[in-house]
Amino acid sequence: MSDLVHASREALSEGGALASHLDAFVPRPAQLRLTEAIAASMQQRDLLLAEAGTGTGKTFAYLVPVLLSGMRTIISTGTRALQDQLYHRDLPRVRQALGVGVRSALLKGRSNYLCRYRLQQARGEPRFSSPEQAAQFQRILAWSGRSESGDIAELDGLADDSPLLPMVTSTVDNCLGNECPFWDDCFVVRARQRAQAADLVVVNHHLLLADLALKQEGFGELLPGAQAFVIDEAHQLPELAAQFFGEGFGMRPWQELGRDCLVEARGLGGAQSALQEPVDHLQQALSALRTAMEGLPARGTQWRALAMPQVREGFDAVMSSLVVLEQALQPLREAAAGLDACHARAREAISRLGRWLGDEEPALDFDADPAEATAGAADVLWYELTARGFRCQRTPMDVSAPLREHRERSHAAWIFTSATLTVGGGFEHIATRLGLDDPQTLVQPSPFNWPEQALCYLPEGLPDPAARGFGTALIQVLRPVLQASQGRAFLLFASHRALREAAEALRDGPWPLFVQGEAPRATLLQRFRESGNGVLLGSASFREGVDVVGEALSVVVIDKLPFATPDDPVYEARLDAIRTQGGNPFRDEQLPQAVIALKQGVGRLIRSETDRGVLVLCDPRLLNRGYGKVFLQSLPPFRRTRALADVQAFFAPQWAPVTDAAAPTAAVAGPEPAPGATFPLF
Repeated sequence: MSDLVHASREALSEGGALASHLDAFVPRPAQLRLTEAIAASMQQRDLLLAEAGTGTGKTFAYLVPVLLSGMRTIISTGTRALQDQLYHRDLPRVRQALGVGVRSALLKGRSNYLCRYRLQQARGEPRFSSPEQAAQFQRILAWSGRSESGDIAELDGLADDSPLLPMVTSTVDNCLGNECPFWDDCFVVRARQRAQAADLVVVNHHLLLADLALKQEGFGELLPGAQAFVIDEAHQLPELAAQFFGEGFGMRPWQELGRDCLVEARGLGGAQSALQEPVDHLQQALSALRTAMEGLPARGTQWRALAMPQVREGFDAVMSSLVVLEQALQPLREAAAGLDACHARAREAISRLGRWLGDEEPALDFDADPAEATAGAADVLWYELTARGFRCQRTPMDVSAPLREHRERSHAAWIFTSATLTVGGGFEHIATRLGLDDPQTLVQPSPFNWPEQALCYLPEGLPDPAARGFGTALIQVLRPVLQASQGRAFLLFASHRALREAAEALRDGPWPLFVQGEAPRATLLQRFRESGNGVLLGSASFREGVDVVGEALSVVVIDKLPFATPDDPVYEARLDAIRTQGGNPFRDEQLPQAVIALKQGVGRLIRSETDRGVLVLCDPRLLNRGYGKVFLQSLPPFRRTRALADVQAFFAPQWAPVTDAAAPTAAVAGPEPAPGATFPLF
């Protein structure tokens, strides 16, 4: 056993550093095995794929060897919220317990930091749509003078989609770089300087991938010479990587470009008048294009969009407007650094639009089969409509090659971990998508006592999810479950339509109802926790990153197996490519992705050793289709039942949690199953 493996195990063992310094810390065998594997992979500069079930303690399992190793390390998390939690809560506790002085830094993408230059440009600009927005801007202005980090997360109450954010933060496109008058006092530059000097940097996947894709121009690597990378929530990485190894553009950034041109031209003799007409033409062309796209599906391929003559004409008009604007900016470049940056943005917009339109490719044959038109392409060209705009994207279908290239070039240890990596106990699917060849693997199941703490209920009598009346039958099945649990439930739906229908059907219930879309996600979760007996209805976004410990969440309902929707053009193209290469799209892609998504939803139910709850799986295909076994085999060892009476007994008083481990467990109707067994009802 190497020194690092031994030291990591010792720190997490009984009587070790963490047990001695952290209240309520309890050594866990699964955590010890996980930290040993991580420490060994770090010392050997190896690859490790490790699935660690809920309750394993994987955060401490990787923080301990990272801090003890002295290796320069990047830890990447799935979201900014998890990034903040890791850096501000978990890391300080472990570092103090170990007594190590590792220099650390928190680094986010540039859009998370206040831009002093853009804040100055926005002052006095009459772009506020309401008095509330103007008051919010004054709050930002006051905060900017006292913030040390410039991290927008410090501003409570500022929504993630606030229209103020683009006005006071920068992007790669509109940053002036070292031409900026605030360069020496830039929050982004300071944050990256701290990261350059740190031994441990905590980032999120978006920033890590942006760096790998070389999108952070002018700043170089985040941490030159990093010797280890820990990728937490690694199941998210392939989908996110596809976004960052492609490129895109949208209506909103180009509208911002036009407005920025006029702001930068203020006070420069003749500049504003020279730009006013080209900017107006661009704004009009963008609005006309969005109107022309109204007849399109919400998402689709470039081929489908350009098949409509009015849409193709709309894109051509936008291209012409961008060219005219770029030409108008050309003679003004030397007048101000901001106008020079706008000129560069206009040129980049022209290039991206040209590549998306395929100006250098053979003309599209609209009489050909769309599948044949895109067959063999490495990238998918697609669009997405929003309420007031659109985005167009070029997305690679397979990111395994660039991920492998960046990983091999680093000569570092790479640790990929998550609670949901395996399908049927195997890592083949995620390993292929990450470009990993024969990596070291480890599975550490959740240490919770699943047979005693939880029950899996598969209701009888439900029709196929595609059948008429499924939604009505679902509510009829769920009402007695909610009555038995006295609310305290998450209901997770495969579609927003099913969610809305269920919300209407449950409005008359005796439990507080919280519905996705009726309030911000964080607000809904907070109200749900405080209610004590609420019922929260959500879609796919509530499968991950939701942590409700205790009785407030005692039931998780999943209406249908979470197979990806067929309206995703990238997904469709990936399935076509698998088929063309002789594979089986369902077996190789659709089924594994759905299993991982189901495991994420199931993971919301039991979050601690004292939690108890019922999982309700309402899709009869789990039992009447052969592939149902793959889903069930991938779940924790629940006791399973098809009888409502067992659910009611689970929540009956005699089923209250036993605090004394030596006390006998109460019986339920019928014979008591052995630990880990399932009810023999199907």
